[in-house]
Amino acid sequence: MGLIIVLVLYVALNTVLFAIVGHLVQPEQAQGLLYGTSPMATLILLLSFGFLTLGVAIAVRQMQHRSLAAIMGPRNLFLHQFWQVLRALVILGVVMAALPPYGFGEDLTPNLALSTWLLLLPVSVIAVLIQTSAEEILFRGYIQQSLAARFRSPVIWMGLPSVLFAAGHYAPGVTGENALLVALWACIFGLLAADLTARSGTLGPAIALHFLNNAVALLFVSLPETLSGLALYLLPVDMAETGALRQWLIVDFAVMIISWLTARLALRR
Repeated sequence: MGLIIVLVLYVALNTVLFAIVGHLVQPEQAQGLLYGTSPMATLILLLSFGFLTLGVAIAVRQMQHRSLAAIMGPRNLFLHQFWQVLRALVILGVVMAALPPYGFGEDLTPNLALSTWLLLLPVSVIAVLIQTSAEEILFRGYIQQSLAARFRSPVIWMGLPSVLFAAGHYAPGVTGENALLVALWACIFGLLAADLTARSGTLGPAIALHFLNNAVALLFVSLPETLSGLALYLLPVDMAETGALRQWLIVDFAVMIISWLTARLALRR
């Protein structure tokens, strides 16, 4: 019932939002709004995830008599762990960028002018934080915690939310033959985020991991088809190019594992 409340509120509020925005934009801009290929469209899509957080807040209050703050964990510990993991991951990113090989194999495609990108950066960062926090609050927060309160086996309370998270990333219409591989990536990411949440007792580490991953993918170097409107550069491949994208995903798998291990080490301090 809680998930039904979340789904109904999220769909209803997004329907109203996009109906309003659809009347304000030109017909030729509507397609870009759906895929986030312009800065405004990407911001709207990312900020709309706030409705997901609102839905969880209402559902958890009505069905479990808990607060959203209880889902996220003790405030001071949450903030401490978030910044602790985020700082470690930023350092890791700088070190990895400084090590060879340099570049991306092929020249990146410029997307936004540097001045425009810098001007949008503060609100872009907030939008990505809202989007990633909403997904963690739902999957590693509400669903994982509810299942863990009922079932002892981590196969259930870690596995099921991760499978649902993967299902949400399964988009064969966009990713073509790579759809299953992208979904597998999302499932493994979900398991790693679930592990961080179980070990830390708050959503801080999982949100930090998810936020930095998406910030790089959406604000710095993005794929060209979807949610690319805020990126400084675009990759010279699209999600339907089977061979090229799989090479990128293999690298991304490795980076994801290293990032998770770095977060684990940061939490031990």
